[in-house]
Amino acid sequence: MQKDEKLNITKDKLIDATFGLMEEADDPLNVTSRQIAERAGTKPSMINYCFGSRENLIYQTFQKQYMSFLKETEVAKLLASDIAPKELLKKLHFIVAKCLVENPKFTKAISGYVLFNRDLSQESFSFQYVKKHYAGKKTDKECRLIAYEMSAMMQLIVCRKEDLKKDFGIDLDKDKELKKYIDMRIDLLLAD
Repeated sequence: MQKDEKLNITKDKLIDATFGLMEEADDPLNVTSRQIAERAGTKPSMINYCFGSRENLIYQTFQKQYMSFLKETEVAKLLASDIAPKELLKKLHFIVAKCLVENPKFTKAISGYVLFNRDLSQESFSFQYVKKHYAGKKTDKECRLIAYEMSAMMQLIVCRKEDLKKDFGIDLDKDKELKKYIDMRIDLLLAD
């Protein structure tokens, strides 16, 4: 077996172990590198070797689950549709927010990483639609920043969903209220 194949197998084992431990944990932030490595049958140092950090491993584990979630939804139909970019972003962000709300353990565990460690120079999924919405009225940097703000907003609202319910009466567990809130935030961020 070649080195790349072994490395990919190790990465998959680490992701599977992380997912299992995260699902079992009362508080996913307490899942340790040692626990993950033990479950995966590897050394803790492989986490840093393969992913750079435990936090990035948790983020990559969520990304894998998130991508499978998106494939189960009607995202492909949305992306192929002719709806306006702003409306498309509202629908896509609702799907993402629903995924985050339905996976609170992962959301809590990845939020710090997403907000503070994600490479902001990389284009986000939303960037191309923000750019289409503005059609040259904003620079690429401005569009990337707006796309980042959308992403950060998603993390924060889901992490503070109990406070939003208590203080503002917005129940993000209810699809109608979640959609209304997402639409309002995107309208604010994509104001002309």
